[in-house]
Amino acid sequence: MAKEDRGFASMDRSKQRDIASKGGKAAHQKGTAHEWTSEEAREAGRKGGMASHRRKQEQQQQQTPDGNAPEGSTPDSTMGGMNPEEMMGRELP
Repeated sequence: MAKEDRGFASMDRSKQRDIASKGGKAAHQKGTAHEWTSEEAREAGRKGGMASHRRKQEQQQQQTPDGNAPEGSTPDSTMGGMNPEEMMGRELP
């Protein structure tokens, strides 16, 4: 049996959504669901925007004079070797 033929990922999208919705509702009823404050949401949006902007700037700096990215470069290589988890813990300017 192949991996893609079993489990949650193999279900159709509507069934996945229905199951996930039940989990979210149960967490809210139990009182364990995280609810963002406006300050938390604002900070998360700021961090995401800063990281996105920085990646775009780094990509532009790495382009060759003809406007193409250098050979062998990938979107991951423009992030200075950092994965998203490392970026989230990093202090932004």
